Amino acid sequence: MTGTDSIRSKVVVITGGARGIGLATAVALAKLGAKIAIGDIDEKTVKESGTDYDFDHYGRLDVTDQQSFTTFLDDVERELGPIDVLINNAGIMPTGRLVDESDQITRRILDINIYGVILGSKIALTRMLERRHGHIINIASLAGETHIPGLATYNASKHAVLGFTDTLREEYRGTGVEFSSVLPTLTRTELGSGVAAPKGLPAAEPEDIAAAVVRLIAKPKAKARVTRAAGAMSVFVNLLPQSVGDALGRSMGSAQTFLDDVDSEQRKAYEERIRND
Repeated sequence: MTGTDSIRSKVVVITGGARGIGLATAVALAKLGAKIAIGDIDEKTVKESGTDYDFDHYGRLDVTDQQSFTTFLDDVERELGPIDVLINNAGIMPTGRLVDESDQITRRILDINIYGVILGSKIALTRMLERRHGHIINIASLAGETHIPGLATYNASKHAVLGFTDTLREEYRGTGVEFSSVLPTLTRTELGSGVAAPKGLPAAEPEDIAAAVVRLIAKPKAKARVTRAAGAMSVFVNLLPQSVGDALGRSMGSAQTFLDDVDSEQRKAYEERIRND
């Protein structure tokens, strides 16, 4: 069995699976015959998405709570069997200058984007190591390879996810468990609502990220950058002298993208939802 045929019947858990990249990934994998479990802190929406797409398991999941994560994975394994793939997708991306970011929002970014990934990986990895089989895929960002004004805390969180995932790949080499990072560019989801893409680098669609995840599961590797053009630009900029790379970013409107051109009303609505989660 080769290629996407190997995805059939795999048990796949996706956090933040009620909408956006998580939902697109769940749909793509379900079409290939995977058994899909989506979890999300938005209980209403995760039930709607689970019902609409007839996923195998769905329910509320708080990735920052150990009991919630453990119980969710226990329920999945009891109903569907051992987990083959965990996709740590849940994340938030408030924008703006650091001094305008409340401590509550800062902590929430770090709790979800970093601690949630570490916690989920730890719980799933313990189970996978016993079977000497499994794949943990962490949705990071191209922001984890660069620095973007207006995303200081988010950038920090995604740098952390990349370092964490790379370290696990070496720490557990030879155990039968694979580790991968997905690095999307700005994607057309609620996460990036009210934000315009930088010049020359169109935003990706959730389905683009889902397709990259499908390829990773079929043929594991360390990283997948999406889109290809944005990924190539990220790698290229990191090879340049700092002053040149920074100037190139400014010329493409990186500061405007997440500071000046952000829809303030959409940003406020998004941050209010985060506070209420």
